[in-house]
Amino acid sequence: MLRFDEIGVLPEPGDNVAISSRRLEAGTVIDFDGTAVTLPHTVLEGHRFVARPVATGEPLLSWHTPFARAVRDLEVGDYVCTPTSLAAVSARGVQGLPQEPSARNEPLDPYELDESALNLGQQVTSVEQPGTFLGYPRQQGPAGTRNHVVLLATSSLSSGFVTELARRFDGAEGFDGVVPVGHTEGGESGTPNNLHVLLATLAGFALNPNVGAVLIVDTEDELVSGQAIKDFMAEHGYPPIRVPHAFFTRQRGFEADLTAAGRLVEPWLPVVAVQRREEVPLADLWIGLQCGGSDAFSGVSANPLSGAVAREVIRHGGIAVLAETDELIGAEGYVLKNVRDLPTARRFLKTVQSFKERVGWHGHTAEGNPSGGNVYRGLYNIVLKSVGAARKLDRDVRLDHVIDYAEPMPGHGFVFMDSPGNDLESVAGQVASGCNLIFFTTGNGSITNFPFVPTIKFVTTSTRYELLHAEMDVDAGRYLTGAPMDDLTSETFDLTVRVASGEPSAGERAGHSQVSIWRNWRQSGPREGISITTDGRTSRVLADLPAEDRDAPLPGLPLEVETPIAIETPRTTGFPVTLLAADGRRAPEQVGLILPTSLCSGQIALRLAAQAEADRWAGDAVSRMVALPHTEGCGSSGGASEETFARTMLGYLLHPNTRMALLLEHGCEKTHNDYFRSRLVEAGADPSRFGWASIQADGGLDAVTVRVRDWFGSFNLPSPEPVQGTVGELTVALEARGTLTPETAETMALIGREIVGAGGSVVLSSRGALLTDEGFRYAAFGSPAAVEPTIAHGQRFAVPGWHVMRMPGTDWMETATGFGAGGVQQVLAHVGGGTLSAQRFVPVVEFSNDPETVAKYGDDLDAIASGNPQEQAQVGLEAIADVASRRHVPKAVASGNVGFQITRGLLGTSM
Repeated sequence: MLRFDEIGVLPEPGDNVAISSRRLEAGTVIDFDGTAVTLPHTVLEGHRFVARPVATGEPLLSWHTPFARAVRDLEVGDYVCTPTSLAAVSARGVQGLPQEPSARNEPLDPYELDESALNLGQQVTSVEQPGTFLGYPRQQGPAGTRNHVVLLATSSLSSGFVTELARRFDGAEGFDGVVPVGHTEGGESGTPNNLHVLLATLAGFALNPNVGAVLIVDTEDELVSGQAIKDFMAEHGYPPIRVPHAFFTRQRGFEADLTAAGRLVEPWLPVVAVQRREEVPLADLWIGLQCGGSDAFSGVSANPLSGAVAREVIRHGGIAVLAETDELIGAEGYVLKNVRDLPTARRFLKTVQSFKERVGWHGHTAEGNPSGGNVYRGLYNIVLKSVGAARKLDRDVRLDHVIDYAEPMPGHGFVFMDSPGNDLESVAGQVASGCNLIFFTTGNGSITNFPFVPTIKFVTTSTRYELLHAEMDVDAGRYLTGAPMDDLTSETFDLTVRVASGEPSAGERAGHSQVSIWRNWRQSGPREGISITTDGRTSRVLADLPAEDRDAPLPGLPLEVETPIAIETPRTTGFPVTLLAADGRRAPEQVGLILPTSLCSGQIALRLAAQAEADRWAGDAVSRMVALPHTEGCGSSGGASEETFARTMLGYLLHPNTRMALLLEHGCEKTHNDYFRSRLVEAGADPSRFGWASIQADGGLDAVTVRVRDWFGSFNLPSPEPVQGTVGELTVALEARGTLTPETAETMALIGREIVGAGGSVVLSSRGALLTDEGFRYAAFGSPAAVEPTIAHGQRFAVPGWHVMRMPGTDWMETATGFGAGGVQQVLAHVGGGTLSAQRFVPVVEFSNDPETVAKYGDDLDAIASGNPQEQAQVGLEAIADVASRRHVPKAVASGNVGFQITRGLLGTSM
C-alpha cells in the first residue's frame, strides 16, 4: 500500500483532485488518510485522480480553479480524464484505461473585469544593495550577457545566404561567435499581414544588447529590405544602431556576394574581440520567461521557481517579461491579482481578446493550444495549461506593463508581451524587445535555444532531469521531494548571475539553436462560414469549408490536353539518364532521410544527417543523407493546416527517391512519432519500414545520436545499381521566376511536352507565372483556356501526365516543398533578375536566357540557354538529364544556399 503523500500532489489545499507523481497501474492500493482505496484504472504520471468525492456536474479544481466538470459521480481514486485526454493517452497504447471519460472540459467564458475591485498594489520591495554581474556595457540600453556578431536576414530569401556566410566564420575567437539569424518570413510576393511584427522583430534583433556587431542582408527589390528596417526604426522612434554594422544587398552571384559580405564582417572581428566584461548592475538583466513541453508539474515546481527568481531580479532593478498570450486564457484573474493601474489591466485584456479574435478568423479557438505532448503529460486543456503557466508571475509581483510583440521595453518591473504560445516565435519577440537572458521551463525536456541569447532550462521533475541532465540546467523537481522553494530560488538566482556573467548554459554547451519569428497569418478579418467568434460560434466544420481553404485532396488525374499546336520538339533521343535501381525502384537518387516531426527537433536532425553522411552510417545503401528542418508540428493550429502538414511529411517519407527514412521526434509535440505511425497506417504504409527516435524519451542528444546511428547501421542493404533510363521516367516541376517572355514560355512548354510525351510527369504551380501565360498554355496544352489544379498542395498524383498543384501562396521555398511532397524528383526553373535557393531534398536546376541575368548571376546558373525555343528546350532537358544522372550537382546546392519550409495554408495560425 502506498501513502497518498508518496504519490499525490495537491497544487493547493482545498483542490478536489490531485496530480499523480508517478505512474499508478490499475489495482494499486492507496492509503487516503487511513482509508485504503484500490485504483480502478491506470493513472499516468502527471495525470489527475479524485482526492475527495465529486458529484455529477460539480467542478474539478486545481489551484482552486475549475478546469472540468464531472460527468458522473466520482469517488476517491477515480481517474480524471476528458474526451481529449483519454483519446491522447489511448493513442499511445496505454493499457488499463476507462472506456469512457469521467469529465468534460469547462467552457471558456470571457473574463469579466471588476474594475472597482482591482488591486492596484505595489511592486516587490527593492533590495537595499542591488547586485551586479559581469556584462558587456553598451552605448545605449542594458549591458549584454553575450557578445556576438550577428548576420541577420531580412527575409527568408537570404536565410540560406547568412547561414553559409556564418559557417565561413566558424572558429572565430575572442568573443561568443558569428551566428546567422535566418527565418521563414517575408519571402512571399505581396505585403504579409505580419509585416509590422516582422520589421519590429528585425529592428529589435539589431539593437539587442547581446549583439556586438550586425550585418543586415537583403536581396534586390524585396519588400522587407534593409531600407524598410531603417524607415521603420525612424518612424517609430528607435535609437540608432551604435555597434559596428552594415546593410548588404545581394546583387551578384552567391559566391561573389559571400566574398563581398565577408569583407564587411572581417574588420569587425578584432573590434568585438577586444571588448571585455565589466561589472554592471543587475538592473541590466532583462529576462524572458518561457515554458515549452509543459506538463502537469510545470505550475507546481518549475514555473513558480522561475517566477521566484524573476522576482529577485526585479528586486535588484531588472526586468522580467511574460509572454504566450493564448497560454494565459483562463488565468486572467491571476495575472491581474496585482496590477500597476487600470489602463494596464485594460490593455492586458484587450490583448487577450485581440489574440482570440485573430485565431478565430482562421476557424480556431484557444482550446486547440495544448500540444499532444502537453495532454499526454497531464495538461488536459487550456485552463490547466494557462493556470500553471501563469505561475511564472510570482504571487508577490505586480504587473507593470503590457507591450506588443517585439515592442521595446517601456520601463522596468514585470512586463507582459503579446505573443503566440509557440515557444520559438515567442522567444524571438522577447529577444527583439531587449531580453538578454531566457528562463525556459519544461516538463518533457524541451531542448530549444536561441542563437545569441542564452537560455537557462528548468525541468519540472527530477526523473526528467536525470534523463536529460546534459540538456537541462535546473532540477525544479527537487521541490516535489521536499527541497524548500526559498533554497531553490537562492541557488537558481546565483546560477542566473553566473550565466549572465559568461558561464555557458546547458544549451550553449550543446551548441544548437534556431529562430522562428511570429509567422504570417493569412486572414485579416472574419470570413463567413470559416471564422469562429470569441463566444465559440461558427457555422461550418472543416469538411464543409471550400476545398481551397482546407486544401482538400483532389482526384489526382492529369490535365486533359488537346492536340498541341505544331511546334517542332527538341529531339527524339529520349534524353537518356542514369538512374539508380534498388528495392525494385528506379530513381535518380536513393536518399537516407532523417525527418524531424516538429520544429524543435529540426536542428538536431540536421546535425545527425551531417554526421551520418560524414561517417557513412548507412554505408553504400544511400546516395546521400538529408534532413528536413521546418517550423511546424507544434505551436500552430490544427484542422486544415495540420492535414496539409501531415500530407507533406508523408510525401517525403514515401517519396520515390527515399530508400531509408527515420522520424526524429522532440517528444512533446502535437505530431509525435505515434501520430505519424497512425498516419502511415492510414496511408497503407508499414510503420516498421521506418526508424523511430525521440530526443526526450531516448535520453538526450548523445543517446538519440546512438539510436539513430544504430538504426541506419542495422541494415546490410546492397548498393543501388546504375541503370539506363530516360527523362520519361522522371517527375519534374517546371517553374519560371522573373519576366516571362513568349520565347521562354514556349521553351518551357516544349520541355514539358518532351517529358510527358516520353511517359513522365510535369507538375506546375497554380500560382506560378507559367500558368498565367496564355502562350504557355497554348504551346503546352493546345488551348489558351485556364486550367484548374489537379492535385492539392503536397499531394501525390494518381496518373502520370501534366499536373497543376494547388499552392496557397507564392513563397518559393513553400512552393518547392509542396512539389517535393507530391513526388517531384527535380525542379527546372527559368530565372530572370535573380536566382533561387535550392531545396534540401529535391534538386533545383536553374537556367536562363536573359542576358542581364546571365551577366550578373551566371556563376549561379546550371545552364545558359540561347537560340530559338527548340534549342533552349534542349539545353533545359540536357540539364535535367545531367542532374538526374548525378553528373552535375546544382550550383545552389553546392554553394550551401538551401532551405526547406512547409506552408500553413490559408487557415493555419500560430498558437
